[in-house]
Amino acid sequence: MADANREVLARCLVQQCVHGKLQVKAPEEGAEGEWVEIGRGTVIYICFFKGASSELIPKMVNTLLNMKLCETENGQYVSALRLPANVLIVPQATLGGKAKGKSMQYHANIGKEEGMKLYAEFVAQCEGELLSSSQCKEAGVVVKHGTYGNRQVLKLDTNGPYSHLVEF
Repeated sequence: MADANREVLARCLVQQCVHGKLQVKAPEEGAEGEWVEIGRGTVIYICFFKGASSELIPKMVNTLLNMKLCETENGQYVSALRLPANVLIVPQATLGGKAKGKSMQYHANIGKEEGMKLYAEFVAQCEGELLSSSQCKEAGVVVKHGTYGNRQVLKLDTNGPYSHLVEF
């Protein structure tokens, strides 16, 4: 996580959900839209800033999948890996916005090409981490993700407005 004396390189909003559904391809004439969805799990909204690099990804994945943010049936909090929880990753450039007057500016966000690369690495490492967990494998845990740089429709059912902002 980012300390007070270092610039923020990535920002994530983490939310638990009972069901999440993300449209990854809009409907076109003659074709329905495409959706990815998860059952009970964790939604990770992610935004990279200028200066972020591949070196940051393992720390992000380790932190986000091991933080005790998932509520069990008996009210205890455990990590996504321990629950085990499905994961829905949503690219969210608006997390990089800074208010200026009556509008938002996104000058600190990473460039699209660099962002796409880091996003793909983040998704791949999350998948690898969950697949290497025998508990997650046995539970049939899935990692689903949106498409970087595109508008997407999100439908989310939560069991409480339970969101955490994590900066790296």
